[in-house]
Amino acid sequence: MEPARTRPSWQERALVPVLVSVGMLVAIISSLGAPLIPTIARVDHVSLELAQWSLTVTMLVGAVVTPLMGRLGDGPHRRRVILGGLVLTLSGSLLAALPTGFTGLLAGRALQGVGIALTPLTMATARDALPPERARHTVATLSLTAAAGVGLGYPLTGVLARYLGLHAGFWFAALASALALVALAVVLPPSPRRPQHPLDITGALLLAAGMAGLLLTTTAGGRWGWTSPRLIGLAGASVALLAWWVVHELRTPHPLVDVRLVRDRPVLAADLTAVLSGVGMYVMLSLVPQYVQTPRSAGYGFGASVVIAGLILTPFSVASMVSGRLVRLASRSVPPGRMLPLGCLICLGGTALFTCVRGGLWEAFVAMGLIGLGAGVTMSVMPALIVGSVPAHETSSAMSFNQVVKYIGYSSGSAFTAAVLAAHPGTGGLPAESGYRVAGLAGCGVWVVTALVGYLLVRVRSGRATSGSLGAAPSAAAHKVAVTEGEPAVREDVEARR
Repeated sequence: MEPARTRPSWQERALVPVLVSVGMLVAIISSLGAPLIPTIARVDHVSLELAQWSLTVTMLVGAVVTPLMGRLGDGPHRRRVILGGLVLTLSGSLLAALPTGFTGLLAGRALQGVGIALTPLTMATARDALPPERARHTVATLSLTAAAGVGLGYPLTGVLARYLGLHAGFWFAALASALALVALAVVLPPSPRRPQHPLDITGALLLAAGMAGLLLTTTAGGRWGWTSPRLIGLAGASVALLAWWVVHELRTPHPLVDVRLVRDRPVLAADLTAVLSGVGMYVMLSLVPQYVQTPRSAGYGFGASVVIAGLILTPFSVASMVSGRLVRLASRSVPPGRMLPLGCLICLGGTALFTCVRGGLWEAFVAMGLIGLGAGVTMSVMPALIVGSVPAHETSSAMSFNQVVKYIGYSSGSAFTAAVLAAHPGTGGLPAESGYRVAGLAGCGVWVVTALVGYLLVRVRSGRATSGSLGAAPSAAAHKVAVTEGEPAVREDVEARR
């Protein structure tokens, strides 16, 4: 019997808001370092390049830990993995909040990166513990928290840092983590009753090294030089490690990530869209706050404070959450094969608006609102495609891998934007306005490619589960029934497709 049916109804009702709160919290925590980089450099007497690691180390740890925790969460230890991950996030928040210098701050931000791995685990929990219709809606909402949390984290950080000091944001993260830990301990259902498989340690090490190398490549390119031998060597070694990891995952009986699932076109579309949309989002999330803070003496910009720059991203968060409800209504008649490219085209409109028209602050607000609306659509569709295409016992692993590639896209978009602006120097050490135009045009190109990927890989096909309502999971259910109860020929066909 499913755990969700044996628990009191009040716990089931409370589970959804608690899971969404946790998803929002870890998204906010992951973005806390970005607006504080100049302040960290000044207070801790380090260079801007070194202070940048207060953001980079969080993404690095998140990329490394997410697939490992995802695989552990697919087995009988999910509850302990989720609570343990939140305990580490709380510990990191406390360490970053204490005045221990830059080393302590860096260690705390690294521990906070463990929280990034909690989002796919909350999605898997929703799928197992809730009725199918409510589970689909909850998974879509949890996917939106990544976008909404970033948009809320920037203004929150700006306000707290301005009025309460550098460490106030981390104290807030510690308090919120403690409250979330108590709430989760009360409402989190028991772990699913599934067999425990040996952990793929070799696969974890290969994936960790390869992903960490790629993230280092994208974040260190501006310092080392994009054509430097050590950067090229690091990129080549990272690609080689990831190729080795793919071969290993195909051969091992209990892989960390079942890469065969990527052969399913909806899963492949979700992963490719996650990378590309991550690049497109962070191009704008990096450009807009910096542009509006540029003093008017540079010939452009608005000389806005860090608080106003953070508030510019509020429409991004609000629109992304609103789009989740719109997608829920539209999914009854519009297949994901159409909604995925539609969301990308909306983001294209917002990016094009900022690239071509930057005469007033209101235009930046409108542009970020459009991008939030489009990003919300794409992020609602991506997990639904995965959940509707993989077996239930692979949900955490598949969503964790999608989370990893998404953060690779985030890091790449941020690093690309920094490289473009650095290549267009202006007066007073500031980038020229032409750099913003070039970066914006590149962002438009990314959204065009993303829309094409979504349309070509998830086009409407008759007789396929993906052409039904958004997030429908008959495919996964059919896999499970066919493998456990079906005829031998059916079982062989299902296993061959997997």
